[in-house]
This record gives sequence, structure tokens and C-alpha cells, in this order.
Amino acid sequence: MKRLMIAALAALLQAASLHAQGLKDVIGKDMLIGVALNKWQSSGGVPEATAIVRKHFNSVVAENCMKSENLQPREGKFYFGAADSLVAFARDNNQTLTGHCLVWHSQVPRWFFKDKAGRTVTRDVLVGRMRRHIKKVVGHFKGKVRGWDVVNEAIEDDGSFRKSPFYSIIGEDFIEIAFRAAHEADPGAELYYNDYSLSNPAKRDAVCRLVRRLKSKGVRIDAVGMQSHNGLDYPDLSAYEASIDSFAACGVKVMVTELDLNVLPSPKGFSGARIEQDFEYHKRLNPYPEALPDSIYRKFEQRYLELFSIYRRHRHQMSRITLWGISDRDSWLNDFPVHGRTNYPLFFDRNYAEKPVVSKIIELWEGRD
Repeated sequence: MKRLMIAALAALLQAASLHAQGLKDVIGKDMLIGVALNKWQSSGGVPEATAIVRKHFNSVVAENCMKSENLQPREGKFYFGAADSLVAFARDNNQTLTGHCLVWHSQVPRWFFKDKAGRTVTRDVLVGRMRRHIKKVVGHFKGKVRGWDVVNEAIEDDGSFRKSPFYSIIGEDFIEIAFRAAHEADPGAELYYNDYSLSNPAKRDAVCRLVRRLKSKGVRIDAVGMQSHNGLDYPDLSAYEASIDSFAACGVKVMVTELDLNVLPSPKGFSGARIEQDFEYHKRLNPYPEALPDSIYRKFEQRYLELFSIYRRHRHQMSRITLWGISDRDSWLNDFPVHGRTNYPLFFDRNYAEKPVVSKIIELWEGRD
């Protein structure tokens, strides 16, 4: 009887010890494990979020406050308040900070591509504006940010360059110009290319060509960020894993930068994470407004475990995993690509309660799977 009691007590202590561990305590031994914060969370105004970050993550990134429309809404007028709060949050909570993002065709202020008469600016004007923005922003945060998503989403799924204003006005060398400007502003900062749907072979190959071309010209690029806005049945995991190998073979680290898991049905015509997608609301597209059924949660959990099994196998090729948000309540997937839905894509529910998948990922990473 005494031995049984001792064994039971040992089991309870082990369970308590496991629960006390955070993701950073196990995954953090191999790479950064991070989360994107909104401005209320990074200001310290959400105590539940702060507690989760302290326990589980060793890295943070801004969801929106470092994007160009927020930092420079008017030409030459920079507003760093919200981003500076994130810097302070990261410092106070011992977090590594990633900057997101310097050059992106979306969430960019309208003035960026137009002159005072409303006409499209010339190449020289846009190059100047882009360089000034990068140098001002990267210079402001010099020494406070580990690395930057320098260019975001410049390649289409078919491997061609996205016909964004940056590409249309400057040409494909806007990417090289941006990376060089960022390096000049902070030679100590790591520099990344970030994109979605990188399991797509044509897009994967195009990004590999881009990385090799930049490196051949002596341009610093440290990692490729695979956004990983995944679903219960996409992407194909063998293709996804092949992309990790392909990018690593180009001589850079691989990062999973915007991880979440869409559990809702996709509208007809939905494709990837193109931010401009906006579909009409229908009840059939919002099947779980009150709670996620156990059967769907089991699929959610299994999918995350499959993904983290891949990350564990490739941990020598990777340097960071970042969840795109803390709680289901705050996830962008509640409104993308259909406004007003109730989604369940993250590790913590709408009340900031930890889902069982967290402890299972910890066990998996420690080899107890």
C-alpha cells in the first residue's frame, strides 16, 4: 500500500511538473518559440496575455504596429509609440523581438506610391521613399530587434513576381534594394524574406532562386519565413516538409512565422493567405458559433501534432516558430476571409485558457510521444 501511495504521489508530482513547463522550456532549447501581439497585449493591458507570454514564449513580434501604414501614415511623419511599447514589453519580459515588416504591398500608406497630384511616382522617387522608410525604422530600433521581415509576399503561387506597386514601378530589384538598405541601417540585424503557401513547388522554387540570387550578390539574407496559415486538410505535409529542406539547402535558416490553423470551411475560390480576399458571410461558413465540437478539436490537435513533429525533425534547420496570435478571441481568422465568423485556430481559447494540445506538444518535443 505504501509503495502504491508513493507511486501515485510521484505520478502527481510528474504531472504537476509537466504542467509547470512552458513551450519555451522545451522548444526553446532548440529554437525561438514566439507569438504575435496586438497593441493592447504589448502595452501590458491584458494581464492574461502577459502571463501566457512569460510562461510559454521567448520571442514576440508585432501583429500590426510595425507595418508602414502605422509607423509612417504621412510622408516624413513617424509614429513609434505603439512599437516602442512592444520594445519595452519584450525587454521587461525577456523576449527576443522580431520586426514585421518593412516592405509589403498591403497595409502601406496611400501616399507611398503617389505624388501630390495623385499620379504614380517614378522609380527614383519610390526607391528614395522606400530606402528612407527602411533606414528610419531600422535605425530607430537598432540593437533592440533580432531581425526583420524585410520583404513580405513578393512572389505569386505560380512563381512569378507579384505585380505590386513596388515591382511595377521599381522592378524586381526592389527586393535587393530593400535588403541592402536594412543591412546598412543595422548591420547586426538578421534579415528575412517572408511569404505564404511556400509548400507550393512553383513558389518554393522561385523563392529558392531569389535567395540564391541575393546571396550570389553578397546581399545578407538569414532566413526564409514560412507563414504557415494552415488548415485541417492543407497544405500537403510532405510538400510542406520538402520546402523546409529546400530553403535550408539554399544556405539559410527556416522560420515558421505566422502559424495558425483554420478549422472552418473555406468559401469557394479561397486561395492561400492573400489579404485582399473578402467573401460574403453565410451561416454554412460559420458552423461552430458557440463551441468547437470534440470531433473537430481532435482533428485540430492531431494536425498541430503532425506539424510539430515535422518541426522537431527539422530543428537543426530552423531558428524560430511563431504563433500568429495568443487567443482565439484575437485571431485575424475570425474575419478572414469572411467577416464575423468564430474560429478556433490557436493554443489558447477566448478566455485565455490553455488547450490540451499545448501539453501534448511539450511531451512530443521531449520525446515522450
